[in-house]
Amino acid sequence: MNETTPMVGPRLNRRGLTAFLLISFGVAWGWEAVAHLLFGWSLVNPLVQVPAGFAPAAAALVVRRWVTREGFADAGSRLRLRPAWRYYLLAWLGPLAVAVVVVGVAAASGLWEPSVRSMADLVPGVPVWSVSLLLCLAVPIVTLAFWGEEFGWTGYLLLRICPGRPRRAALAAGLIAAVWHYPLALLGYAEFSNLALGLAGWTVWIMCQEVILAWLRARSNSIWPPCVAHAGNNFVLTPLTTALLLGHGNFGEQGIQLLVVLILVAVAAGLLHLK
Repeated sequence: MNETTPMVGPRLNRRGLTAFLLISFGVAWGWEAVAHLLFGWSLVNPLVQVPAGFAPAAAALVVRRWVTREGFADAGSRLRLRPAWRYYLLAWLGPLAVAVVVVGVAAASGLWEPSVRSMADLVPGVPVWSVSLLLCLAVPIVTLAFWGEEFGWTGYLLLRICPGRPRRAALAAGLIAAVWHYPLALLGYAEFSNLALGLAGWTVWIMCQEVILAWLRARSNSIWPPCVAHAGNNFVLTPLTTALLLGHGNFGEQGIQLLVVLILVAVAAGLLHLK
């Protein structure tokens, strides 16, 4: 993983990080609490999630413009489609590849056996390959929705949290992003039969995802491949593995989560050892 040198000094960097975290967590957690507890709105509704989802971007904008006044030269906002096309392709198809591996491991373990019924439950009357294709085609359309997080996490936090130590930065940024998501598990968006185990698995999942996004960011010099990969995680990897495995064979929600996490750990570990 490549290193990126911050454009501000240590003291100013700490001030910027503090402001960034306060705004990111304060806006997101405050809005989620008000929306769910005061207004009774469901956080499953994408429109209700919008203010929280764009909180990291708002925090990065405020910090870069008014707190540290460092500007946006290293924010990675350019698309860079031509030089970075390989990383866009990896970001787009990677989540599908992980889903295929997860399902393959489930079948090889003997705990899940492919059947017409399990495939039909994905979308009745539609072949599983068609559903997978449609989900992949939806990823570029919904990618913009994940700019709010990635402009904050990979566009700012990743570069500032552990200067000069990209591997540690990816893990630290992933842990912070995971904790930032916790209210979703407490306010009805994600439900776990065992909250502690569910949050632990979710934390490792998000940390591994951040390692992958950090690698894409470093190699492409753009936040947009991470946005694409983040969209693929939410719209391809999670729906496919859940729909195909849940309720079929011996996999429950936490079993599926564990299997996905194991595959992501292997991918993240491999990327962490790359130069």
